[in-house]
Amino acid sequence: MKKNAELLYREKRSYTGGFLEMIVWRVPTPIPPNGHLFKYRLVFVLDGERVVGYDNERGKGDHKHIGKKEIPYLFIDEEQLMLDFWQDVKEATK
Repeated sequence: MKKNAELLYREKRSYTGGFLEMIVWRVPTPIPPNGHLFKYRLVFVLDGERVVGYDNERGKGDHKHIGKKEIPYLFIDEEQLMLDFWQDVKEATK
């Protein structure tokens, strides 16, 4: 992460027998191919397996992981990102 990135949110906690880790930064310039100023990594792990994950790594852009599937994700803003992530986690733990 670039030195000028600003950590906006970081949390790691237990959740329904697994754990959640959510990290969001504001970056000074977009990370290609994204057109926005956020870098994020959100994950829900259960029994050592990623159940739900959202990230935007360089070169891949915004996407999410639901089980073993990787799906493009339309990033709107950091608030919507958290809402969408929680919705997918709740769906996965029904």
